Amino acid sequence: MCWYPDKQVQKEPTVDLLDSFVDNWKSITNYYIETTDDSRPVKQTEIPWRLRQMLDILVYEEKQQGVEETGSCLEYLLQHKLLETLCTLGKAQYPPGMCQQVLLFFSKFLSQMQKSLLHLTNVYRPVQKLIRLCALPGSKTEKEEAQFLLVVCSRVKQDPHVLRYVLELVDQPVARTPASNQSQQYANHRAASPPLSSQSDSSASSLVQSEASACIPVQSEASTCSLVQSESSLLLCLLQFTKSQRGSVCLKAYQSLLLLASLQSGCSGEILAHQTQLGQLLAGWLVELYSLLPLESLDPAELHSWPHTAWSSQFSRCSSGSPASDHTTKFFCCFDFLDHLMREAPQVLAVQVAQCVHQSWLVDILQPQLQHAGEQVVLFSTSILCATIRLVQSASLLDQLINFLLRTHTLTHLLLQRCDHISDQISMVSLCLVEELLQKPHRDVLDILVLQNLQSRSYLSPPAAGQDDRHMESNEDSEDLEEDPFFSDSLFSDSHLPLLPPLCFSSSAPPPSGLRSTADIVNSFLCLVPVQVRSAQLLQEGGYESYIHDAHTLVMECQSLSQLWDWPLNLPPSSSSSGEESEFFEGHLLKVLFDRLGHILEQPYELNLKLTAVLSRLSSFNHVLLHEYLLDPYIHLSHCSRSLFSVLIRVIGELMQRIQQVSNLTARLLDTRRHLLGLNNNTGLEHLTLLRGVIVLEEFCKELAAIVFVKMPLNQH
Repeated sequence: MCWYPDKQVQKEPTVDLLDSFVDNWKSITNYYIETTDDSRPVKQTEIPWRLRQMLDILVYEEKQQGVEETGSCLEYLLQHKLLETLCTLGKAQYPPGMCQQVLLFFSKFLSQMQKSLLHLTNVYRPVQKLIRLCALPGSKTEKEEAQFLLVVCSRVKQDPHVLRYVLELVDQPVARTPASNQSQQYANHRAASPPLSSQSDSSASSLVQSEASACIPVQSEASTCSLVQSESSLLLCLLQFTKSQRGSVCLKAYQSLLLLASLQSGCSGEILAHQTQLGQLLAGWLVELYSLLPLESLDPAELHSWPHTAWSSQFSRCSSGSPASDHTTKFFCCFDFLDHLMREAPQVLAVQVAQCVHQSWLVDILQPQLQHAGEQVVLFSTSILCATIRLVQSASLLDQLINFLLRTHTLTHLLLQRCDHISDQISMVSLCLVEELLQKPHRDVLDILVLQNLQSRSYLSPPAAGQDDRHMESNEDSEDLEEDPFFSDSLFSDSHLPLLPPLCFSSSAPPPSGLRSTADIVNSFLCLVPVQVRSAQLLQEGGYESYIHDAHTLVMECQSLSQLWDWPLNLPPSSSSSGEESEFFEGHLLKVLFDRLGHILEQPYELNLKLTAVLSRLSSFNHVLLHEYLLDPYIHLSHCSRSLFSVLIRVIGELMQRIQQVSNLTARLLDTRRHLLGLNNNTGLEHLTLLRGVIVLEEFCKELAAIVFVKMPLNQH
């Protein structure tokens, strides 16, 4: 009979644990029966200590159990609906401060218990009800509420199958709440206290029921689990906490949203995308912050060059003291957060959020501003758009930005026209926008803006005329220039080309144009600028060789963007090969760039630098059509067609006429170049724009020569 006592000893700890657990709970319920002091704070009672004891027992018991076993204490908690009762006591705030203790208990219970519990009715129902107590106006427990929501989202991250329970979508049909009703739902949630059921156990039941009947309208269970209410709970609470003045609360809200959005298991992405209004809520948040930007006090140049602002950086930086700067920082932090969220989210959710941003911000807010007649509004909106294009990294959001800019025909045409606007500021920011677009890894940019117009190659003259007449526009002008006394006979021969370090050229590098060598094409660009207006050698600056390193970097950058775009290796047949000449239009982008280039001698220096930077980047892409049209001086152009080389020839012709009016040209060019290099602070104002234009033109031709040298296959050097 000696085995019997041993058996009793083995069971004794379990019995003691349950007895202790029940005793602690009864001590809590007895407080509500015996106390008469309604104003005594909960921290002056033994309730917090009793709750900690109960939690410690649950955690200890779980560690002693097997993986599939449920301890007697946990069974008691579930069967007697203790969490329901605690939730109701927290809602009643009796004794004062009870809600804080309940939030702490729930947070520790969910985070310390190893078993997945959120799928259990007697766990997820009180969790849902407690969520509805969060983010209410005037709350004094923001810190505990934010921590509780973060714990809930962390558990969902560990067990994605409980997402439906947390969002109150259990046994609910797939329904969509109209986005237009979101603000009203949100307002209703903030203004009214959410309903709670009054199920409890033991002697606390009567107290809880009396509190509930006095203060809380009772609603049906189906009502509390509606989809509309799910939108008014977890997601809206998190969005509300992103606006908190307390950095720790705000940070936890951001982290919670990321945890939810980054769920990759099962159908989590579909649930968040199609059964919640997460996308509309996030887009609305961005729109709200955008509406706070002070249009009249922001510098467009500062906006379009705004540095990358990580969303988490706002919690470690101090206020700048400038409301305008603080609002701008918050907007770009929000944009970075949404961009980060879309990179982490499942594809279906990322696309849905991006589409909501497209409609709510780009179409509804930004497009009317871009089409506005006021210069300040146009500058502001274009600068913001320029910055977002530069900063965006999410493929889904980039798709929507590109679709908005390039597939909204009237808007696309308008933005490109503004590259040649009467306002130099608008022209400048519009060119910046084009330059940013050309740096994004999206093939539609070049396809829509340039390549679709060059595909037919109708810029070439018909073969009969092209083969017999060597003196078409570009060829004729270039040969005449080479015979002009202002030009040197030959700057570089094949044997004098600079040696380039070994480069990694892909097989997609464009083939040589006809039988022309690299030296021929390089010399064609270098010989464009007359000797008498060249000033680089006067300061012992390098020739085009000084641009080779930068050109190599630019070409490699463009090649890395386009290496997956499956560009053709050979030129397509020309539409003029039949002998009939068809009308050619270079497209709105090239038209405005060529028009601008034609006025390079009369434009501001900074505008010319941006213009030539855009043309250089376009020329650096390894597409056979771009190489032929922009960098081949020997193509035979059709009637009324123009190329980059032919435009430069016309500019040189105008230059030769205008410099006749400038006395002491060489000295003035030298002074202007020194001034641009910061070597001379004194320079005359007369002909300053013309002299700067000449210098930019000289450097641009050298840069194009360097790009040609880098792009041509090695066996052509």
